[in-house]
Parts: sequence; C-alpha cells; structure tokens
Amino acid sequence: MVVLAVVAGGLFVLRRMLLMAAPQCLGGHWHGCLDTDNGVVLVTLAGVPVAGLVAWLLARVRRVPADVSAWRLSLAEVGMVYGTVPMVWLTMMPGPAAGLVDGRVSLVPLRDLATMGTLGIAGNLVIFAALGFFAPTRFAALATAPRILALGAGCSLMVEIGQYVLRLDRVSSVDDVLLNAAGALLAGLASRHWWRTGRRDRFASEVTYPRAGEHRQR
Repeated sequence: MVVLAVVAGGLFVLRRMLLMAAPQCLGGHWHGCLDTDNGVVLVTLAGVPVAGLVAWLLARVRRVPADVSAWRLSLAEVGMVYGTVPMVWLTMMPGPAAGLVDGRVSLVPLRDLATMGTLGIAGNLVIFAALGFFAPTRFAALATAPRILALGAGCSLMVEIGQYVLRLDRVSSVDDVLLNAAGALLAGLASRHWWRTGRRDRFASEVTYPRAGEHRQR
C-alpha cells in the first residue's frame, strides 16, 4: 500500500508534464511523443497493464517445481526488461547537435554531480533500478551485492560508450556510471528478501515451457 501511495503521489505531481505529450502519443506521432521524456514516461506507464498480462501468461505456461512461484519468476523477467528498456531509451535520445559534434567525456569522479541537480541525480539512480531489483530475484548467480553493483556499472558503461560512439550530443560521464551502479545496488538491496539463493534455486536456469499441444502439469 505504501508503494502504491508513493506511485500515485508521483503521478499526481507529474500529471501536467505527462499530459503535455498525450495528444501526440494518442495520435500515433513519433515527434512529440517517443522523442521526449514526457512521452516515453507516459507510454511506459500506459503499457504497465500489458506488461502485467505478459508476466501472467508466462507464469501460466511455464513449468516450475511445486515449491517455487512461477508468478514471481515471470514477474522478475518482465520487470527487469520493461523497467529498464524505457530508461535506456531516454538516455540514448539524441541532443539537438547529434551527429554534428564529437562525443564528450568527463572522467573526473564527482565533478558533474554539482551540475546535475536533484532531478538529474534521481534520474540516474533509477535508470537501472529495475534491473538491480529484479535480476537477483531471477538469477541466483547475481544474488550478491558486488555482482549487482558490477551489473549496473557494466550496463551503464555500455550506455555511456554508445552515447560517445554514436555522437548523440551527450556527455559520457563517469558520474553517470557511478550513480547508475549505485541505483541498481540500492534497488537490489530493497529486493533482498526475494533473492534467489541456495541449492533449491538452481532450477532457475533450467525452467522449461510446455511444447505445443501439451498441458501444464499442476
């Protein structure tokens, strides 16, 4: 209930910003929708019921041991993908001078934090939060704090390299990597109660789905 209250409060505060992109998104236009922060967030929120349906369908068709929750496993898979892809999309959106200027790099730790502001810092923390939260609940091999931190840092590094190589008119900053990794770790620690650990969870990499024509065994 607390989580729902926080989400509802956030949506209430951001409602005007999100509704600015609604006409373009409802009209199926790329410009003004999927090339803006507001539009991407609006489409992502609107797609949550679809993501939930996909998780439910996966849970229905997969075979798992009786003492394991197929729903939790499926929710983790859908959550880490659906919660991460839109965030990466936002970070890879080109700036106004994309393709015209060379990539810029900032390699001095903590130097860019002062110019990010509260919103910028919060945004960097949530980019890989879904990945950090759900990955250790799906894969036992990732269910340690150092590995979650390394996962967040590695994914963030690939994004920063992509921004530089593609000349997206963005600054590839080491502070972005630090914040992205920290956000993944904090989110992972928040899901620690559901981490996959121990011998019972070795099935995670061996989950199978019934072939066509077969019925799910109950």
